[in-house]
Parts: sequence; structure tokens; C-alpha cells
Amino acid sequence: MTEIWPLVVYFFLTLAIVMGMMVVSHVLGQRHNERATGSPYESGIVSEGSAQVRFSAKFYLTAVFFVIFDLEAVFIYAWAVAAVTLGWSGYIEIVIFIAILVATLIYLWRLGGLDWAPQTRHPRS
Repeated sequence: MTEIWPLVVYFFLTLAIVMGMMVVSHVLGQRHNERATGSPYESGIVSEGSAQVRFSAKFYLTAVFFVIFDLEAVFIYAWAVAAVTLGWSGYIEIVIFIAILVATLIYLWRLGGLDWAPQTRHPRS
């Protein structure tokens, strides 16, 4: 039990700091209720239309693809940091990893997951 007391102290100090920030914000914060206070406002531009706009699934797919490939870039960076100590076996593994990435990118491209243009049908002759 003696090894856990720094964690308990850290937990309560963090909780005290958060609670203190909330109390100070409540006490010193501005309170005003003007006509424009509750209206949405984005970068100095008054919003137009509804916030309930339906977006194409391609926006979400692009975001997911970005996260996936960005995460894989982190793995490549970690390999680059330890490249000398990993030797040839590490080099072969990263080549296989990058080959899988390229194959995945080609698959997505061929599947049309990266196309933003609307699909046009060509009439049969």
C-alpha cells in the first residue's frame, strides 16, 4: 500500500486543480445575455442554413483513410528510429509493410474509394 500513495496524491491534486479552475472560471467569468449570444458564429461569418446537413459518406471515408495511413506513418517513423539496431530483418519487414500499404492504396484507388467525381454512365453503342 505504501507504493500507491504518490498516485493517490497525484489523483487528488489533479482533481483539486480541475475543480479550482472551474470555480475560478465561474466566479470571474463574464455573464451576459445579449441577442447574439446564443446564435452560432463561425470565424466571423454568420451561418446560413441548417446545421442538420447530410454529408456524403465519402467525407467520412476520406477521414478514415487519412487516420489509417497516418497511423501507419507513425509505425514507419518508429522503425526509422530503430533501423540500425533492427538490421536486415527489420528492413525486410518494413519493405513488406510498405508493400502492403501500397497494395491497399491501389485497391482503394481501383475500388473508387478515392474518387470524388460523380460516376457517369456511358451509353451503350
